[in-house]
Amino acid sequence: MSKTYNIALIKGDGIGPEIIDEAVKVLDAVSSSEDFDFTYDEVLMGGIAYDMTGDPLPDETIKSARSSDAVLFGAIGGEKWDNLPREKRPESGLLRFRKELGVYSNLRPAIVYDELINASSLKAEVVKGVDLMVVRELIGGLYFGEPKGRDENKGYNTMVYTKPEIERIAHSAFEIAMQRDKRVCSVDKANVLDVSQFWREVVIEISEQYPEVELTHMYVDNCAMQLIRDPKQFDVILTGNIFGDILSDEASMLSGSIGLLPSASVGSKIGVYEPIHGSAPDIAGQGIANPIATISSAAMMLRYALNENNAADKIDAAIKKTLSEGYRTKDLAAYDAKEICSTSEIGSIIANYAAKCKL
Repeated sequence: MSKTYNIALIKGDGIGPEIIDEAVKVLDAVSSSEDFDFTYDEVLMGGIAYDMTGDPLPDETIKSARSSDAVLFGAIGGEKWDNLPREKRPESGLLRFRKELGVYSNLRPAIVYDELINASSLKAEVVKGVDLMVVRELIGGLYFGEPKGRDENKGYNTMVYTKPEIERIAHSAFEIAMQRDKRVCSVDKANVLDVSQFWREVVIEISEQYPEVELTHMYVDNCAMQLIRDPKQFDVILTGNIFGDILSDEASMLSGSIGLLPSASVGSKIGVYEPIHGSAPDIAGQGIANPIATISSAAMMLRYALNENNAADKIDAAIKKTLSEGYRTKDLAAYDAKEICSTSEIGSIIANYAAKCKL
């Protein structure tokens, strides 16, 4: 009897519904060649949730996510909701969602496809072969620390990390490194910040449980430079919330297109899989959005949440084959395109290749 996985779908705002539809198309195609099936529960979050319920994160969405095997998420937000009170804005719903699910580890791969190497603003010899993973602590640090506030003379936030918070994100990074090249670079600001000194001490302590993994340390400002100078030196970058927010966006640009890269936010029970880009309301409904980042996020879901590595490999191979044959969405038209495809067309091509893929 085939297995059935229950997936909570959050399409969100802007291009979110379009790109999620293509990811579902590919998931259904690859599952047809494997011994499992999917059921989907579509729920609301973001601006559309506020418009329909008055809350950017309805209780029903949290309940659905907690009872699912994984969450596949599109994108939220847009200028339409920028003037709402902070607690009603789509982004507040997302932060609360992550906290409610306890997804403390944000996985952000940066991969440069050979077929799109000229899309990067860096020289080909610098980015060719780049394949790194940023492991960002997601629900602690400066964004969540207390006290915080402002008055007419000042604004303040507090960066706080507890030992258990550092331990669990360190374990996440080392375990991922064990599946890769067995190298972790922990990024901090230990020359200035007490919290970073504590971070470094705890990471070193956890590293002793992973003797096969090489651990190095780097200050965040140097890491920002090294990602541009020599990105291939990195395998797994482990860092805190605000540093990871910045560095993962920088690393994403090594590929030259934010429309290509996926992410995962995982915890001890449930994971949320989503593209790193935003909702792009300016192109919503035009059929030109690039769904590859969302499809890659679905592959990460198969790998990290469902342990369906063979199916994940098929999707990754299908994406590479699609790009190698010159199929491009409009955002990549300038890079060796043989045929410009719509959102739906590129999804169908990848789905067809994934269903037929023999590994």
